[in-house]
Amino acid sequence: MTDLRPLRADARRNRQRLLDAATAAFAADGLSVPLDEIARRAAVGPGTLYRHFPTKEALFEAVLHERLQRLANEAQALRAGADPGTALLGFIGRLVDEAAPKRDLVDALASGGAEMSAALAVTAAQLRREIGDLLARAQSAGAIRDDVTIADLMALIRGILFALRPGSDGQTNPHRAVAVLCDGLRANG
Repeated sequence: MTDLRPLRADARRNRQRLLDAATAAFAADGLSVPLDEIARRAAVGPGTLYRHFPTKEALFEAVLHERLQRLANEAQALRAGADPGTALLGFIGRLVDEAAPKRDLVDALASGGAEMSAALAVTAAQLRREIGDLLARAQSAGAIRDDVTIADLMALIRGILFALRPGSDGQTNPHRAVAVLCDGLRANG
């Protein structure tokens, strides 16, 4: 049975230090960074890391979950804006800015066949719904083409992120790629 007691204050701090160190390590080095290196960067022992995250996959999913949840919350907050087209296009730029320089999310998207935990899948679906809501509002306002589906938009975003992944030709400018995408999404006239 899982222990549902809240973590002590020091355990919460250690968990957050591990997440912060892992976020930076995965962003810089991708999934190849050793767990002992993450523990060292967090200034905790390996035992502390393994108590919170028994596997690298569990730690990686926790990092991705935090990032996806933050992005979903940001997208949800944008729904209240007065200009739905600007909200959607701005969020697309924010999403690419957030993900492009970080190998972890790009690695996760590139792996494609990797299994996600149920919790991470729920958070990813929430982000997709929030982006879909932004898209629908922008289309209703006449700012975005009516023939673009959420599946189309997500495929285009994944394509940009894939082109920007570390190890690619390095010639793709993320701001230029987002500008071209946004120009293609805008409704004519």
